[in-house]
Amino acid sequence: MSIRAFAAQQPKGELKAFEYDPGALGDEQVEIAVSHCGICHSDLSMLDNDWGMSAYPLVAGHEVVGTVTAVGSRVATVKPGARVGLGWYSQSCMRCRQCMSGDHNLCPTAEQTIVGRHGGFANKVRAHWAWATPLPEGIDPVKAGPLFCGGLTVFNPLVQFDVRPTHRVGIVGIGGLGHMAVQFANKWGCEVVAFSSSAGKTDEAKRLGAHHVVNSKDDAAMQKIAGTLDLILVTVNVPLNWPAYIAALAPKGRLHFVGAVLEPIAVPAMAMIMPQKSLSGSPLGSPVTTADMLAFCARHKIEPVTETFPLTKVNDALAHVRAGKARYRVVLENDLKV
Repeated sequence: MSIRAFAAQQPKGELKAFEYDPGALGDEQVEIAVSHCGICHSDLSMLDNDWGMSAYPLVAGHEVVGTVTAVGSRVATVKPGARVGLGWYSQSCMRCRQCMSGDHNLCPTAEQTIVGRHGGFANKVRAHWAWATPLPEGIDPVKAGPLFCGGLTVFNPLVQFDVRPTHRVGIVGIGGLGHMAVQFANKWGCEVVAFSSSAGKTDEAKRLGAHHVVNSKDDAAMQKIAGTLDLILVTVNVPLNWPAYIAALAPKGRLHFVGAVLEPIAVPAMAMIMPQKSLSGSPLGSPVTTADMLAFCARHKIEPVTETFPLTKVNDALAHVRAGKARYRVVLENDLKV
């Protein structure tokens, strides 16, 4: 059998129809018939080879939702017919210290869904059963795809750093990641401060759950909140005035990066030492954290704001995202004929 997809043949190239033979299904793999797949900025980075690790032809797509159609001989927990999601990781070794500790996303040999293999801009995709997470009742499968990368990326720090309902949390950037981070932090019980350079996003940020919105270009507004935030989550991938954000942290506060800022981050050491502040980053979460996130979303009615394009119009969808017009995540709906 062959899998039908859309692939780039070169960096920044147009995606064209592409078929490939995936070979025999692995003993611990599942095959997923893709119904929907989100477009993440990381897809653009891989398609353009921004990180220097892309291989062509490249089938992007790592925010997959679909139905399991086949399972390997050693798969016991995921059954055919299950509706599942798949994110950035598609396999981990299951035997290293990280995997055995529940930190599968930190496995040194973890397989990434679109690195050296083909992803979800296709009618089917494969993965290790542990990374195919069932969707609970109450999660809209049309909107769920972005939760498996963007959503998990911003949910994981709340778990990792013992964020409490009494904390004040800042979210930098109200976009594809940030608009979900605001919802999570609000329902977590935190007081939420949204940072945005766009005055037009103030009402939207408050509707999503921000209690305060600060114009990051307003020096007086930044100084007013100095020393008040327990966690600042950076969801953007561009350089900013990092000393101003460090100044906004309370003692023992943390400036945490989930946006892939490519330029080096200049940090004044004394500004970190005396008030015992921290600088950190994290990837996505483990399978258990993924399941917890989905349960949290179902309980609190959290979902990404999405726009939908047919998979056959993937190039139009990518152009929409590249132009910065997405509000806030684009989801491809599989319309390939059987």
